[in-house]
Amino acid sequence: MNQSVNSEALRTMDAGAAMQERVQALQPLLRANADRARSERRVPIENIQALQEAGFFLALQPARWGGYELDPQDFFRMQIAIAECCMSTAWASGIVAVHAFQIALMDPQAQQDVWGDDIHTRVSSAYAPMGKVEPVNGGYRFSGRWSWSSGCDHCSWALLGGILPDGTYRTFLLPRSDYRIEDTWYSMGLQGTGSNDIVVEDAFVPDYRIHKQSDGFAGTNPGVTQDSAALYQLPWAQLFIRVVSTPAIGAARDALALYTALVKGKASGDATKLAQDSGTQMRIAAARNTIEEMTTVLLANFDAMMACLRAAETISLEDRILYRYQAALVIEKSIEVVDSLFSSAGGSSVFQGSAIQQRFLDIHTARAHVANNPTAFARNLGAVALGAENSDFFV
Repeated sequence: MNQSVNSEALRTMDAGAAMQERVQALQPLLRANADRARSERRVPIENIQALQEAGFFLALQPARWGGYELDPQDFFRMQIAIAECCMSTAWASGIVAVHAFQIALMDPQAQQDVWGDDIHTRVSSAYAPMGKVEPVNGGYRFSGRWSWSSGCDHCSWALLGGILPDGTYRTFLLPRSDYRIEDTWYSMGLQGTGSNDIVVEDAFVPDYRIHKQSDGFAGTNPGVTQDSAALYQLPWAQLFIRVVSTPAIGAARDALALYTALVKGKASGDATKLAQDSGTQMRIAAARNTIEEMTTVLLANFDAMMACLRAAETISLEDRILYRYQAALVIEKSIEVVDSLFSSAGGSSVFQGSAIQQRFLDIHTARAHVANNPTAFARNLGAVALGAENSDFFV
């Protein structure tokens, strides 16, 4: 048992390191295309194609469908590296890539529908429960409008949220022929994510192309068997909540690099003058420490969860609740970093086109995502610690 576990861990480690190198080699391209992403209000196709060639969209896809089955730690290291160059590309491509994990949890026929003809098929999402659902023979009639479907223009399937008449939540998987995209994404930040609206009018969704929230929570997913990689024993929520917060870590890193370059320029190369400015010293130190803290917690959480799963142990509900709260704190902490840096970056930072201003706008826009509001998750964590029942089933 230990030998097979070690073999799996070593295989994913080697594959992850190799893909990380390929993704990092794309950083000049991603940075060069950042302005274009904002002006076109979507990720440039060259970025998508380059990330596909690097294997990024296959990172979490099952091996039987041509995927790498990488550990989440490797996936999120790559998302951070992408975000250092363009947070919009990291946000949209990360969300699209993480859907391979959710598809892997679904009925094998759903996987066949998506990947049977092309393992590079991409899927977008909008999980808000906006769908009108009517049970019919063999499935559901489904209609609705959803916002914030990031990267949808580069995808040919969509995962959309809806509530059944009995009040339970489902994710519905639909092909592009069953929905239309409406160009609505005019935002102050994350302009390049192409997070447009999805509209469905009375589509039929067969029974096997839904994912139950209860399966994602309890680990009773129909696509997972005893032979599946340990990765697919992870609670679905633990991956998704991180994919919409982790890009801020990369953007905050870049904001710190930009700020450091700006203040060095102000000092006109006088290192002694710069080193004696206590305000600058404290601001840089606090930013660096917060960024490292967020990164360490992210990786440590997945280290712990993957070690637990490879030992055939159950991740405790208390830990899952804690991890969700910690994921939601990333944007709050990144806002603290970027606000502190932006507030003293100088007059040039307020003009349109300022690089550090864009990091400020992107991170503040990410805060609007419901998964990045820590209030409810903090209350649930505290309540459970005091003996109450868990109230969040997306952990």
